[in-house]
Amino acid sequence: MASSRSVDPAELRAAVLAVSDWLRGEGPEPARAELAAAVRLSLRALAQDAPGHSVEVRVPPFAAVQCVAGPRHTRGTPPNVVETDPRTWLELATGRVDWAEAVAAARVSASGSRADLAHWLPLLRS
Repeated sequence: MASSRSVDPAELRAAVLAVSDWLRGEGPEPARAELAAAVRLSLRALAQDAPGHSVEVRVPPFAAVQCVAGPRHTRGTPPNVVETDPRTWLELATGRVDWAEAVAAARVSASGSRADLAHWLPLLRS
C-alpha cells in the first residue's frame, strides 16, 4: 500500500509533467522511476481526497491504495476493487480519459458497488 503522508501538489504536478509528453503520445515511454513516481503520487492524492478503506485501487506493478469511505475491508479479496494499467490511470488522473469511457472500453476493471471513482477524478489537469 502507498504511504499515508500528505501529497505536495507541486510534487504531484512535477511527477505528472515528467510523463506528460508520453501521455499525449508525443514522446517515448518514460523511465520506470518517473512512471512509478507519477502513479504512486497520484494514487496517494486519491487516497487523500477520498479517505476510507472500502475500495482498493490497484495500478500494477507500482502501487495500490485503499480509499473511499464505507465499510473497511480487512481480509481476503476486497469486495470493491479498481484495477488498471499505469497509462490509463494517469490519463484518468489528469482528465485525458473519462471514467465511464475507460470502464466501457475495458481499460479499467471496476468490481463492487463502491468501485466508481468518477466523483474524485480527475485529480489534476495537465
